[in-house]
Parts: sequence; structure tokens; C-alpha cells
Amino acid sequence: MNYVKTIWALLPPVIAIIFALKTKEVYISLLIGIVSGTLLLTNFHLVESLNLLFDTVVNCLSKPSNIGILIFLVMLGIIVTLMTKSGGSQAYGKWAKKKMKSSKQSLFSTFILGVVIFVDDYFNCLTVGSVMREITDEFKVSRAMLAYIIDSTAAPVCIIAPISSWAAAVSGYTSGDGFQLFLNTIPFNLYALLTIVMVCYVIGSEFHLGKMKKHELAAQNGDVCFGDDSYQTNEEISYNQKGKVLDLILPVIVLIMSCIIGMIYTGGFFDGKDLITAFSQCDASRGLVYGTFVTLIFVFILYIPRKVLAFVDFCGSFAQGFKAMTSAIMILCLAWTLSGICGAEYLNIQGFVKAAVGGSTMAIAVMPVIFFLISLGLAFATGTSWGTFGILIPISVTILSGNYMMMSVCVGAILAGAV
Repeated sequence: MNYVKTIWALLPPVIAIIFALKTKEVYISLLIGIVSGTLLLTNFHLVESLNLLFDTVVNCLSKPSNIGILIFLVMLGIIVTLMTKSGGSQAYGKWAKKKMKSSKQSLFSTFILGVVIFVDDYFNCLTVGSVMREITDEFKVSRAMLAYIIDSTAAPVCIIAPISSWAAAVSGYTSGDGFQLFLNTIPFNLYALLTIVMVCYVIGSEFHLGKMKKHELAAQNGDVCFGDDSYQTNEEISYNQKGKVLDLILPVIVLIMSCIIGMIYTGGFFDGKDLITAFSQCDASRGLVYGTFVTLIFVFILYIPRKVLAFVDFCGSFAQGFKAMTSAIMILCLAWTLSGICGAEYLNIQGFVKAAVGGSTMAIAVMPVIFFLISLGLAFATGTSWGTFGILIPISVTILSGNYMMMSVCVGAILAGAV
């Protein structure tokens, strides 16, 4: 039976979504969706199905752009680990503590640190929380408010920052010029943009509702944990005493600048092309690899001579950084494989959707809403934004590959729902 351009082509992604909702396990759900697709394509011949699965994985991993994304993620993980060990963020906390004079200033300091650490959300949450907790406690800010500020300046900032682990992942889930597509999604990621605006408004106006208001009133009376022992911690914050604020700020600045220069270099800027042309024609994955490599060298020069980190700790960060990105790499590889199975060479979901929808502009117009709602449900059910990206972005890109503007809107809706 020929399953190409039939409704059966939708079965693998539907199976992946259903299993993810049911089991809350993204890896196995993606794998089951992939296997179901290979079985359909080989008329349930197990050996041929296994061969097709292997061939698809190899084809996906052999693409230079995909390899570049993986290398970038690993090196970014190493840089994040090094920045964590340097003590730069804790030095920022000590500096902020001397400058702060009110609870509002302490919250704005929390917000600013959250924006500065945009390269990775886990690094953001763990660092900002440990650094600013003591400061906000001193100014009688509830732990619930601190958690709200941290959470609203972690993923929402990372998902609109072009140079971050999130941007690399989203670019990798797409086909063709994934980085340019990511840039196009930023104006449509309304949740992230409005969340950041809302944080500034809440801090500036001290606007609190419902339970948050109760937590804040309790904090003003000295109970920042609102009587909940689970907020308490006996953990002593230990950090590198030699770390300075510049050990946090300078690597971030160098990372941004070197990645931008790396991208316009691959686009031919230094061969005479103008900036806009060079950026639009750049090899983003290669440029990001160049940028992170330069940043890694810079961090070595910044930390080692000053003995901010011992050489053995610097080298040990390589394995730790790789380990931190293992989950992202697994999801990417599985998402690429699912996208390949559903692509034009195999199940051709795009061909089926085009045939089913025809010229209906109404059907195309409601797709962003559909993807947004599915993304919301999937993210809440599985507890992972990255897993939601991995399942839905390849599907939306495959279906809308001939409509770049609507593809950007749909991917933006997926990102908003997942975050």
C-alpha cells in the first residue's frame, strides 16, 4: 500500500503527540512516532524498517548544518559551566547587595541579571536564584515573587535571544535557513515578549493579585516563605572568591560579538558583501561554532592566568558541559529523524496537507491557533518545552514548507505555547 500523500502520512506525528501526552516521556514518544513511520513506509517489514530508520538517522546527522548545531550546543554547554564556576554571577550579587536600597531595586537587579544570563535557561534559573535569594530576603520580598521574576526572565528571554541554546535548538529543528526562520519568529512569540513587559510592570507598579498578594503581605511581616518549610534551605552558597562581575559580563559580550562576526564572515562580509546581504546569506551554524570557539579561547585567557579557575577545573568543565547538553542533543537527533520520515522523500505530509486543504485560506489561517493550543497542552502534559519543540516544529515546517510567512507564524506560536 502507498501511504504517501494519504491521511496515513499524519499517523507518525499523531502517535508521537498522543504518546507524549499519555506517558510524559518525550524521547520514547518521538522514537515510537519514527518507528511507526518507517513501518508504514516498508509495509511493516521489520528488517527494511530498521534499515530505513538507520539510513534516515545517518542522513540527518551527516548534514553540515546539523553537525554545526550539535558542536555549538556542546561548546556553549562548556562555556556556561565555566562561567558558573568562575563566581562572576555571585560577584554580581555581592555588588548588587551593596548598591540596593529597596525591594523594588532588588527585584530590578534580579530581572537585569536574568536578562544578562540569556545563553541558557537552566544556568539562568539556578544562578539567579542562588545569587539573589539572600538579597531579596533582606528586603522582605517573598520567595514566590522571586520565583516569578526568575521564571519570567529565563525561558522567555532565551527564546527570543538569537545566540542561546534555545535558538540553536529551534534552528536545528527546522530545515534550510533555520536561523533566519528563528529570527522571523521573534515578533510572533507574543507570550515571551508580553511576559517580559509584564515583569517590568509588576516590579515597577508593585501590582500583586490573589495568592501572590498574600505572599507579599506575609513577607512584609518577616515571613518570606509564607510558612512553607519547602522554601527553606540550609544550603551554604559557596563560590569562587576570585570571581569578578566582569568574569560574567565579558564572556557574554565576546560570545555575542564573535558569533555575529562569525556569521557575517561566512556570509562574505569580508569579501565585499554588504552587512545585510552577508547576514541573510550566512551559514549560521558554522558562524555560531566559530563564535563559541573564540569565546572558549577568550575564557581560557580570562580565567587561567588570573587563577580564577585551576587548569584541571577548566579541563573538567568540558565533560560537564557536554553532559549538560545531552538531553538537547538527543531530542534534536530524534526530531531530525521524525522530520526526515515525514518529509517529501518519504511520507510527504506536506503533499497530503496541500491536497487536503487545496486553496483554502481559512484552513491555513487557523493553523497557528491549532499549533499554539497543541503546544500548550503538550508542554503542560510533558513538562518540557524542548520536547514540545522537537515534536511540533518539524511537523509545522514540513507542512508549511511552501509558505514561509505562515511557517514563521506557526513556529512562533509553537514557541509561545511551549514556553
